[in-house]
Amino acid sequence: MDKNKILVVDDEIEFLEIVKTRLEANGHTVVTATSGEEALQKVKVERPDAILMDVTMPGINGLDVLKKIRQEDKRLPIFIMTAFSSEEKSSLANVLDASGFILKTDDLQKEVENIGAAIRIAEKYKK
Repeated sequence: MDKNKILVVDDEIEFLEIVKTRLEANGHTVVTATSGEEALQKVKVERPDAILMDVTMPGINGLDVLKKIRQEDKRLPIFIMTAFSSEEKSSLANVLDASGFILKTDDLQKEVENIGAAIRIAEKYKK
């Protein structure tokens, strides 16, 4: 498996660190951002291979960031994460052309499986 650079965007620092640690343990390079504004800057500078991004953040939310990135890059794999299961948010993410939708869970093992699945999908996008 090629080493991917993953941008993880979440305003919950503890969750962000857990995801970062797990992805790095699986050989990925991880760049983090804690806001939508910071994510937009890091996309330009870091050129990630994939993005895992929370929906609900202060300032520019994840769906607005997704929309802005899609105006510039239609192929970058972007996976929307949220703690809230909502058909409306999922539908909106699909309309904005998200690559996937990940429900945050209290089950860390399940979350690791979700992220692993997201990374495998991101690798397919690269080919």
